[in-house]
Amino acid sequence: MLKIGREKDPENILREEMLKERAEVLGRAGEKLAAAIDKMKNIEQGIDERLNRFHFMTEKYKERGGDKKVASLKQDMMSEINREIAKFNRAREYAKLRYYYLIVTREAMGMRRHHWVDEWYSIPPRKPLFRDI
Repeated sequence: MLKIGREKDPENILREEMLKERAEVLGRAGEKLAAAIDKMKNIEQGIDERLNRFHFMTEKYKERGGDKKVASLKQDMMSEINREIAKFNRAREYAKLRYYYLIVTREAMGMRRHHWVDEWYSIPPRKPLFRDI
């Protein structure tokens, strides 16, 4: 236990430095996980924007469904959306790995309860590939 109000002896200085280092390690693990989740959210916004454009384009050119240019454009847009979904799913796997590292770090530090970690760092589910409806 740290002695408050007394001169710090080498043991207390070392203990204080170890606690500080543990906090920094845990903080970095949490920051990396948060950054990974933010990246997923940014990719997801891009997917949503592309889906909105796809649906707008589909409705606007519904009567021209047999038009080869429209069909080709739809196919290109679907491919682009699916590339972004694959990117999202890769980012999700990376976030899951960062989550694992955070839990392992917490366990190594003697922390055994992780229920709040699930609430704080919620990783969205995997996205299925887009198929035209």
